Amino acid sequence: MRQFPFHKLLVGDFSWQKLGQLLLFVYVCFTLIIFVRADSMIFLPQPASYIDTKDIIKLPIAKTEQISAIYLPNPQAKYTLLYIHGNAEDLGDIRSQLERLHSWGFSVFAYDYRGYGTSSGKPSESNAYEDADAAYTYLTGQIEIPASQIIIYGRSVGGGSATELAANNTVGGLILESTFTSAFRVVVPFPLLPFDKFTNLDKISKVRCPVLVMHGQSDEIIPFDHGRSLYKAAPQPKMYLWIANAGHNDFTDVAGARHQQALLSFQQLIETHR
Repeated sequence: MRQFPFHKLLVGDFSWQKLGQLLLFVYVCFTLIIFVRADSMIFLPQPASYIDTKDIIKLPIAKTEQISAIYLPNPQAKYTLLYIHGNAEDLGDIRSQLERLHSWGFSVFAYDYRGYGTSSGKPSESNAYEDADAAYTYLTGQIEIPASQIIIYGRSVGGGSATELAANNTVGGLILESTFTSAFRVVVPFPLLPFDKFTNLDKISKVRCPVLVMHGQSDEIIPFDHGRSLYKAAPQPKMYLWIANAGHNDFTDVAGARHQQALLSFQQLIETHR
């Protein structure tokens, strides 16, 4: 009885054309999976670390959705930081960081993405942009802060919303801490797919305000090259702060006074640019 090789049952007779077709099929399937699941892979909301109190502001986003925010006004401050936090954290987790920035002489406004903290809804790239727009509109409309006195501060994945917001609105300045050039480039350093998420490197050239890029040179999550590339692509005037031994989540602690000094120097740069 004639034996029929098992591999022929699967792929038939070998040919380079069939191999190419198989690889193309695998690539298309992979691309479709990433396209559908990308947002859920990028955003990693954790259980809320806080409960709503009188300090929590609710910003309406849609008919049935709203995001939570907090405002720390500083009567002595000329500039307000619109702080957009990183992944797997919420307003409760970053409260000490917000208070630190406040003590350095800034008013501070921060919010949780949809699905984070006590914000309702589901996070996604497009929703993140809408959330940032809502925060900006609240600052300029409800609190009546002049757009030129708003400094957008994006950390990690928050740098995506920050760059998008600064590229399309009038602001005093843009700060990026530990931010990637694009989401997929964190995993693969070249364009593997026909689409990407949070394409910051492409957008930062459209920013028309002073830029400060900060990154830890020992960042184990978003490599330092991302920060350096963003700084190179940013238009003048711009500043950078590289911290040799800082990782992704300990930048402020390792930078110490250098972090505060960089923000104060950046404020002076904005003043001279006006």
